[in-house]
Amino acid sequence: MEEKTIVEQLSEELTYSPKHACRLVEESEVATADSFCEGYKEFLNICKTERECVRYIVDAAKEKGFTEYDYDKKYSAGDKVYRINRDKSVILAVFGKKPCKDGVRIAAAHIDSPRIDLKPSPLYEDEEMALFKTHYYGGIKKYQWTAIPLSLHGVIFKADGSRVDVNIGEKDDEPKFVITDLLPHLGEEQMKRTLAGGITGEELNIVVGSRPLTNDKGGDLVKLNILKLLNEKYGITEKDFVSAELEIVPSMPVSDIGFDRSLIGGYGHDDRVCAYPAAMAAFDADSPEYTCISVLTDKEETGSDGNTGLQSSYLKYFIEDIAKAEGSEGYRVLSKSSCLSADVNAAFDPTFSSVYEKKNTSFVNRGIVVTKYTGARGKAGTSDASAEFMSFVRNVFDSADVVWQHGELGKVDAGGGGTVAKYIANLDVDVVDVGVPVLSMHSPYEVVSKLDVYMAYKGFKAYFEHK
Repeated sequence: MEEKTIVEQLSEELTYSPKHACRLVEESEVATADSFCEGYKEFLNICKTERECVRYIVDAAKEKGFTEYDYDKKYSAGDKVYRINRDKSVILAVFGKKPCKDGVRIAAAHIDSPRIDLKPSPLYEDEEMALFKTHYYGGIKKYQWTAIPLSLHGVIFKADGSRVDVNIGEKDDEPKFVITDLLPHLGEEQMKRTLAGGITGEELNIVVGSRPLTNDKGGDLVKLNILKLLNEKYGITEKDFVSAELEIVPSMPVSDIGFDRSLIGGYGHDDRVCAYPAAMAAFDADSPEYTCISVLTDKEETGSDGNTGLQSSYLKYFIEDIAKAEGSEGYRVLSKSSCLSADVNAAFDPTFSSVYEKKNTSFVNRGIVVTKYTGARGKAGTSDASAEFMSFVRNVFDSADVVWQHGELGKVDAGGGGTVAKYIANLDVDVVDVGVPVLSMHSPYEVVSKLDVYMAYKGFKAYFEHK
């Protein structure tokens, strides 16, 4: 074996460059990652809304021995509980050996994704076609949502207060829906628009039918036929749309991507690709030193506002409750706590390399991304993790052989974005963003690496178990 040169020795000892995970792990761990992602793919196929995510996670939690949190009950180390917030957010907690006054470990992910919502009065007819009016949710490129198969998910509350769950367009034998686009032959004026304005918000109309109720004379017979079909299936009337939450999402199933099947393509990776590993890590935290909490929250894509988003107080109230049960104060617990804000980052895309700064961006297959700060341009809207907490997270991951990398969200003046990290930091908690790099983020069909998904789980688990 040839002796290394001084340059080679110094380069090995002093320089740093994240490597492809396949170069850092055994083949058996690659197989473990692939196996772990089969469960994630099932989750992603089933859970296309925040309500569906909560239902799935709670059912899985019950199978793992979790019970609903009881204010009046005293809990011991190893006890596992969940608390649901309005069917759109959920907290999972595993009580640790140390009292909560020593701090808790939090992993916070969001389970809402960019989508298209129906307006409160959506159904209309125009030239014997029935359509839904919509209002998009979160940051989307609107043109990406045209001419693809869509499904309808959500909940409707009828006049008598009864609830109807809706899920149409996911099964092969069910109808799907679509937003139409102009053909190129007639799109000359449309194609003069900017890319951002190629499709406007008011043009995101969903085709839902085209046959009239009867051959009788009268207006809106196609709309009336749709209402008749909905009434027969769900017992609803047009007025019931006002008390509904109905979401339009892509109906394409999750798939492996590439000849080597190393990637996963599907809707909702942002941020369910972090929510699933964070939940699985909580499920597998059997006897942690510190109480472990995974919070899967709503409304991140629209600023975390509302009572199911992390700008509300439901997480703080939960921690106050468990602190009070131990005779402590919630704010004291929070001040000694830490959090991994489990959210995605933008993976380097060779096709659009100009918006990335390679030394400080994330790449697929190089593990989970530790993002010290997000925000926009001059770090506006970020918590910016301290050097002390960055050191702690780095040591946790290194000691558990977690493959990780660091990254920013593109070049300094290229744009930016935010996560829930700053709202957790506002509770006096040490926090940093940790998540999976994503290609085509916020599109109807995002792409992630299986190895990165598994390293997210491994990272959250190491964080929960670290002493």
